[in-house]
Amino acid sequence: MATKGNSGENRTRGSMSLFIVVGLCCFFYILGAWQRSGFGKGDSIALEITKKTDCSILSNLNYETHHGGDAGTVDDSESNFQEFKPCDDRYIDYTPCQDQMRAMLFPRKNMNYRERHCPPPDEKLHCLIPAPKGYATPFRWPKSRDYVPYANAPYKSLTVEKAVQNWIQYEGNVFRFPGGGTQFPHGADAYIEELASVIPMDSGMVRTALDTGCGVASWGAYLFKKNVIAMSFAPRDSHEAQVQFALERGVPAVIGVLGTIKLPYSSRAFDMAHCSRCLIPWSANNGMYMMEIDRVLRPGGYWVLSGPPINWRTNYQAWQHPIKELEEEQRKIEEIAKLLCWEKKHEKGETAIWQKRINYDYCQEQDTQPTMCESTDAEDVWYKKMEACVTPYPETTGPDKVVGGTWKSFPERLNAVPFRISSGSIKGIGVEAYQEDNRSWKKHVNSYKRINKILDSGRYRNIMDMNAGLGSFAAAIESPKLWVMNVMPTIAEKDTLGVIYERGLIGIYHDWCEAFSTYPRTYDLIHANGVFTLYKDKCNAEDILLEMDRILRPEGAVIIRDQADVLVKVRKIVGGMRWNTKIIDHEDGPLVTEKILFAVKRYWVTENVTSSP
Repeated sequence: MATKGNSGENRTRGSMSLFIVVGLCCFFYILGAWQRSGFGKGDSIALEITKKTDCSILSNLNYETHHGGDAGTVDDSESNFQEFKPCDDRYIDYTPCQDQMRAMLFPRKNMNYRERHCPPPDEKLHCLIPAPKGYATPFRWPKSRDYVPYANAPYKSLTVEKAVQNWIQYEGNVFRFPGGGTQFPHGADAYIEELASVIPMDSGMVRTALDTGCGVASWGAYLFKKNVIAMSFAPRDSHEAQVQFALERGVPAVIGVLGTIKLPYSSRAFDMAHCSRCLIPWSANNGMYMMEIDRVLRPGGYWVLSGPPINWRTNYQAWQHPIKELEEEQRKIEEIAKLLCWEKKHEKGETAIWQKRINYDYCQEQDTQPTMCESTDAEDVWYKKMEACVTPYPETTGPDKVVGGTWKSFPERLNAVPFRISSGSIKGIGVEAYQEDNRSWKKHVNSYKRINKILDSGRYRNIMDMNAGLGSFAAAIESPKLWVMNVMPTIAEKDTLGVIYERGLIGIYHDWCEAFSTYPRTYDLIHANGVFTLYKDKCNAEDILLEMDRILRPEGAVIIRDQADVLVKVRKIVGGMRWNTKIIDHEDGPLVTEKILFAVKRYWVTENVTSSP
């Protein structure tokens, strides 16, 4: 009887202790959030709280897995790991493959120096990139579209350079983005409505867009109102932090340029491509850049060119360009568009719109035929030289058939069987396998939501899937509150990036042995399915994890699915990276060898940093 009494008393004490711990966790979490809401006023307090408490969305997980072997006793008390030190403050906005100093070593011709030039292995950093003093969690969408905390990207140069163009304004401790642009000083909404009078955005037929030379991505930001998602890119150049501002706003963007190598996207990917005074010399190199746009544009897709040289007769004085140069530039662009068999649909003011033909049958009777590319693989683009040639259309069964299948509207196309699957273009993946993949990822995502209960709350806006497969994770988590950057590893057994775009999602090719083309702290959640097994013999897991840490926001989340022994090794590395982690069993039970690691990056900032004036 005494034993029973002691057991009940222990349970009461245990319950009381648990209640106190949970209460303290909630109190400290709210206090930390309140302190940081002043854009950094309480950084030291927040840091101390982080050090002394282990309160996170994962605190109720069982640390133990039941597979046996090394994974059987994994818990947060394990301390046998290497601690990674913070990098020097000068690396706060470090972009390894677009480093400004390294760029100066390469030729300026065709923007080669603005392309990816990654450091050799012996020059890679093995430290943690710090956040700037006062760093704050971005506002939730849609407020983030219009406001960014100044401390997160403390660069005011664009507020001066683009003051009359309504790009960005500095107001107290935030930047405000009025929605203007060089070609739409009165706002992106009115400009997009003008385009929508020609391009079927409102019907859902146009879903994916490419914005070349995007600035701070206001065009992409306001396209979300039409349920259109834009992949925006711009170089890291004198317009400091333009891509960083885009991602802080919650808009998809990467550092990139049309230069000497092919764009890291699949052929026939985008429903629409756009250039708004993007300063790309479209007629240069025998039309090579327009031919690259043709490669990534779906048959039936649209190309929008806004700004010089369109309507040069009216605007040449305002543009301060020699009239003869502008006239010649537009003549060449029209000539190349005709060679590509694009149909001009619209020209008004400074905006012109062309449409790519639905198949090549329309083009065979042209007097002049373009040079066709010899490569048999239009998806083999990673570090491949761009060429002044046209990517052939796949064959169709009739003159009225659309290459790649008839367009479906979004969101219907999200879960419809893509043409690349139904036509057998992806060897080894048929309709049944595609549908099973969809079902599996719906199950996985539901499981994630039971563990991370704020997954679909809007807390995570910018999400990355490091090994996207068929895009089924992104499809399962699809919501107006978030977007997913679907990454197709260049070493993946099957290239399915084209399938991802057919679903109305966006993605990019990338090799995880190198740094991603983005700024630090630009993603709220990173999902990695089988990444470390895939790269097991290719490069160092430590380098991949440090890159994940670089691009992950403070208090951002990570979900890693992999084999149990792999996750144990991964967890040992991140133990020195200021992440809180838990490993849990697969949804189907402890006997499945695949496990899931959940992690949250702790909040910490640099101690000393001097921001740009």
